[in-house]
Amino acid sequence: MKNRLRELRAARRWSQAALADRCQVSRQAINAIETERYDPSLPLAFTIADVFGLTIEEIFLPDRADTTDDLARS
Repeated sequence: MKNRLRELRAARRWSQAALADRCQVSRQAINAIETERYDPSLPLAFTIADVFGLTIEEIFLPDRADTTDDLARS
């Protein structure tokens, strides 16, 4: 899943560790989400959205190829 996490974090001049503290997860978890190696759980996505004062949809963007594949399987 694509996301704007790095962009939003950098705009606030927060380190990955600072964002991780705010979200109560590890710095490695934030890094994995930013590099799109890990999709956050729904509760974590809500926490991240709350930390930034945005909606989940404003941070996380569906990967269009995955969406197309899901529709084809239906």
